[in-house]
Amino acid sequence: MAAEACPDRTAITFEGEHYDYQTLFDAASRAAQTFSESGCRFVSVLDTSSPAAPIALMGAAMAGLPYVPLNYRLTDDQLSALIERIEPAFLITESADCQFDVETHMSREAFLRAAMADGPSIETWHEDPSAVAVQLFTSGTTGTPKAALLRHEHLVSYILGSVEFMGAMPEEATLVSVPPYHIAGISAVMSSIYACRRQVQLANFEADTWVRLCKDEGVTNAFVVPTMLTRIIDVLDEQDDAQAAFPQLAAIAYGGGKMPVPVIERALKLLPDVNFTNAYGLTETSSTITLLDPNDHREAISDTNLRQRLGSVGKALPSIELEIRDEDGQAVSAGTPGEIYVRGPQVSGEYD
Repeated sequence: MAAEACPDRTAITFEGEHYDYQTLFDAASRAAQTFSESGCRFVSVLDTSSPAAPIALMGAAMAGLPYVPLNYRLTDDQLSALIERIEPAFLITESADCQFDVETHMSREAFLRAAMADGPSIETWHEDPSAVAVQLFTSGTTGTPKAALLRHEHLVSYILGSVEFMGAMPEEATLVSVPPYHIAGISAVMSSIYACRRQVQLANFEADTWVRLCKDEGVTNAFVVPTMLTRIIDVLDEQDDAQAAFPQLAAIAYGGGKMPVPVIERALKLLPDVNFTNAYGLTETSSTITLLDPNDHREAISDTNLRQRLGSVGKALPSIELEIRDEDGQAVSAGTPGEIYVRGPQVSGEYD
């Protein structure tokens, strides 16, 4: 849809290179054909953020194959165990050398070169909404990592319920600095494509680089995790005018962990013109299920009686049913702690 609606609009900016939506679509179509011919059952990316990730994600969807991004911070033994679970796989890595036993391997450079070159494109897309679109391995904090399964219908429900098609203006750009193996990284790619917003990719997060890219690339939107925002604020604290560091930055969403109240207080005071949103979600819910919106943030920072609101994750999305229950599964009254129960068309809760 984005390639039809705005083919010449820039889709991705990465290390000085620019790719428009038609180029991105054509590359994904060629990648899909390559995946189909390989005989693989999964498409996996073990790499930092680059154009290879969205091309592989979309190409895998066209080919009807699950997309499995892997955490490059894991040890080789941990990665080998995960790769064994998705064989036969088509694995894309940053390096041309591959120490893992896989059906097919390509380096990022070789994959992008092939996807961008003239070659056959897939003729018929797989369009089963119940098919697995993305498989994400959990952190494994309680044992062997589980593979959370997100089907196309879950992801489509999230995007249609939270993003307006072609809602971005041509000058808008979002800075993608979260890892591609995180649900936030995947949702950032899909949301940007559906909105026809330019993505500025940052392979490895460094606060100084993040601030510089915001200014140099005219970034208007960004998503960060709490540790990232802490480091960004530390950098801005050293500047005379923090807002002047990126005059076009309009909105920052954050999530992926509990935000320390002192950090968001500092951010709101340093960047009073930026709209902050707390986006709470899970891998199993296809990303965001609740939002603490910009108005909530501004009211909380301006009124000490409302300051506690900065520790909240806000209200559920319209498509989400949410309830707090006790250990017996009964709904609790306001102010009583309990477990979060959530239901909605974007919720999977399914594992392999």
